[in-house]
Amino acid sequence: QVQLVESGGGLVQAGGSLRVSCVASGRSFGNSIIGWFRQAPGKEREFVATISMSGRSTEYADSVKGRFTISRDNAKNTVYLQMNSLKPEDTAVYYCAASEAIVLLSMPSAYKYWGQGTQVTVSS
Repeated sequence: QVQLVESGGGLVQAGGSLRVSCVASGRSFGNSIIGWFRQAPGKEREFVATISMSGRSTEYADSVKGRFTISRDNAKNTVYLQMNSLKPEDTAVYYCAASEAIVLLSMPSAYKYWGQGTQVTVSS
């Protein structure tokens, strides 16, 4: 089992940067694919990025490709999402999630464990 806690959200102006973190506890972190998702008010939860167990493979939603970078430090049980060139449409609650799958997947149903989320607000 994996417990996840996000942090680092906040208010930033459009064009700015923010890094959110996801700290995991539990014995399975190193064996888990980790994904970032986001949910804006009135919208469904959507995929943002995912990273393999080793950190060597990543995938991104088209809407964030080239602006966001996902990385992980297994020694610290932490996954990061570096967000650059932020836009008002990036405003959402950002969640990290852990999957027991062996391939990178973008659907929320593939992720078994979820954090409580951290709010990111981008002002125009």
